[in-house]
Amino acid sequence: MKKRIEAVNDFVVKFANVNGSGSASANELFARTFLRMGIPVSPRNIFPSNIQGLPTWYEVRVTERGWLGRRGGVDLMVAMNPQTWAQDLKEIEPGGYLFYDNTKVLPPSKFRDDINVIGMPLTEICNSTYTDSRERQLFKNIIYLGALAALMDLEPEVIAELIGEQYKGKEKLLKPNLNALQLGVNYARGNLKDALGLKARRAYAVGDQVFVEGNAATALGMVYGGATVCAWYPITPSSSVAEAFQRYCSRLRVDSGTGKNKFAIVQAEDELASIGIVTGAGWNGARAFTATSGPGISLMTEFIGLAYFAEIPATIINVQRGGPSTGMPTRTQQADLLACAYASHGDTKHPMLFPDDPHECFEFAARALDLADRLQTPIFVMTDLDIGMNQRLCKPLAWDDARRYDRGKVMTHAELEAGKDFGRYLDVDGDGIPYRTLPGSHEKRGAYFTRGTTKNAYANYSEAGPDYLYNVQRLLKKFETAKKLVPQPVLTPARQPARFGAIFYGSTSPAMQEALDSLAQKGIYVNALRVRAFPFADEIADFVQSHSKVFVIEQNRDAQMKTLLVNDGGINPASLISILHYDGTPITARFITREIAQIVAALNVRPIKKDKAA
Repeated sequence: MKKRIEAVNDFVVKFANVNGSGSASANELFARTFLRMGIPVSPRNIFPSNIQGLPTWYEVRVTERGWLGRRGGVDLMVAMNPQTWAQDLKEIEPGGYLFYDNTKVLPPSKFRDDINVIGMPLTEICNSTYTDSRERQLFKNIIYLGALAALMDLEPEVIAELIGEQYKGKEKLLKPNLNALQLGVNYARGNLKDALGLKARRAYAVGDQVFVEGNAATALGMVYGGATVCAWYPITPSSSVAEAFQRYCSRLRVDSGTGKNKFAIVQAEDELASIGIVTGAGWNGARAFTATSGPGISLMTEFIGLAYFAEIPATIINVQRGGPSTGMPTRTQQADLLACAYASHGDTKHPMLFPDDPHECFEFAARALDLADRLQTPIFVMTDLDIGMNQRLCKPLAWDDARRYDRGKVMTHAELEAGKDFGRYLDVDGDGIPYRTLPGSHEKRGAYFTRGTTKNAYANYSEAGPDYLYNVQRLLKKFETAKKLVPQPVLTPARQPARFGAIFYGSTSPAMQEALDSLAQKGIYVNALRVRAFPFADEIADFVQSHSKVFVIEQNRDAQMKTLLVNDGGINPASLISILHYDGTPITARFITREIAQIVAALNVRPIKKDKAA
């Protein structure tokens, strides 16, 4: 054995498999076992955009300290795919471990001198135990799970409990899975004793946190936020938002007396049709949304412009992926900011919300519906594949039953009956937001034409320059009003006075929080501001002005958040330094720490000596 990494409840394990091999279930059982033992984990599934045959990876970050971002580097690689062997080997930290199927003997040239190799004849065990080829493939995953449990001191009874829950009501599948698990445990205990220095120890660090995907949390937020219409067209990685919405509505939105659904879900023929349905439903008074990704946004822009100019509520969930064009459908990025902020032709500006975990996905989804009604405009909730399709620990999702929906300025039947002046696009109080009516609210009054063409304050068609200027300037005033209504930024102050600041948002947050701690350990103190919405709060400009330089951390090539800060935040670009990560994998704490430390060194700034508290 080489010099080896020794760690308890603090390491990274990565599984390299083949898509369609049945490994996903076993790998998820591995991650959930740590949770049941009270140890926080953060798993990430890296999968191809085809159905079967290409490489897939499942990375599990285990840390009792609760860091939920990617760290970078791998301490144990479970290499089950010969196709990616060389690539997988490179990721292992010096002193780390390679676990592989050694049924077939490999030459020394296939290994590294600075890692520890653990071989187990998985294929041989399966061939001698099972006759069916599919069983051999599927149970191989459970056998290596059992071996890892024995090597890492995971509690086999916890895994057995999880398997029992997974196959509840399917006892024919339960027993063979438990037998395969025990095969792996027995082999490791008999042949691989003390081969692995990474150990699990029961802890109590999970608390009351829940383990949920961002897409599922978003869908539940839509249910609690009052959405009754969902129109969508399938696209990775957003499809599970609509699918989860349907599941939740089937439980929570069915009339108990009649059994009739109190919701409508339409799988449209394309993205253009889906946003058209949402716009029509919004005009009709329903709370409606669509879920899509970058290519869908591209197709939706004409209707988005209509909803903006006709001032119709619409909520759009954009689960971002790698682009442009088809790009990388199953990889993550934050590269749709500019496309959504200015979606459609002409002069447009759309509010965007940036949740950083499933808890905020739930909160911001419901809040987006309120904002769409209040502002009478499209609202974008900007998540991405990393948040949307990966399970993550977060605060419990909670709803205040006393909360009331904000429907905004809706003129009632009584007000219309009393003869109150109704101008559909009339700004009566200076906030840029006019009153609207809902179809059928009055039998004689309150009707209006809505269209994508110019009009006056009373919705009469007009090509007069003053009428056009009135409306587009009023829309800017409405956007200014939105500043006070959207989620405000969150400050994380450094433990010592800091010359530098950092701005970040969305899924970058978990890695950023860990990087701030790592930088402080190096004597580099950074005040950090998490941006949660566009339009930007005035505090963001104040934050930038109070620091000599501000790092802007984001996951795209073109520094899109920085561009927005300069264009719409009025910030001097010389004050901002971009930290960009855009290879399709989630950003890591090590990447952020290294980039900022190198720039600080280049600026000839001497780190502060580490204080005792750090």
